[in-house]
Amino acid sequence: MKTREPPFEHFYDLADLSEAGAEMAIRPSAQQRSQLAQWAGVTSVDRFEATVTLRRRSASRFAYDAVLAADIEQSCVVTLEPVRSHIGLNIHRELHVISAAPKFAPAGGEIATAGDEGPEEIEGTRFDLAAPVLEEFLLAIDPYPRAPGVEFVRPPSPEAPPESPFAVLGKLKGKS
Repeated sequence: MKTREPPFEHFYDLADLSEAGAEMAIRPSAQQRSQLAQWAGVTSVDRFEATVTLRRRSASRFAYDAVLAADIEQSCVVTLEPVRSHIGLNIHRELHVISAAPKFAPAGGEIATAGDEGPEEIEGTRFDLAAPVLEEFLLAIDPYPRAPGVEFVRPPSPEAPPESPFAVLGKLKGKS
């Protein structure tokens, strides 16, 4: 995967979130879906719709839930025929706004991070709602799509393995 900028962003200031929460839709335009297809390495993105729900847990913690529905087209890795697929995802993240980097690092010199179990730490309240959706979308794309019923068949191996170069040299040495 290339490290290019994402094809679109959808920023929201979490400081503006009310106690009731908020729900936003992310529906990129046709041009943005075309850029998304190029960014994701697929032939086309025919549909990409996400509904993001935000809830305030505390002054610095937020729940991020998203439902993504996308329809894409890729090329079959065996026949190059078009392969259409649907991606449906439910995404959940816990966000924790940190005010600044930790003042002291642990003895090893590295900052300890919470694994997948802990909240995602963000440095400010301005958050790109599209970023988690795009990240999960990329991870859900089949890297080796195949048309229905198509399987990769290895070419048959030759009956006798090819003679090694050392065997040929041994025969030449015996003739002298």
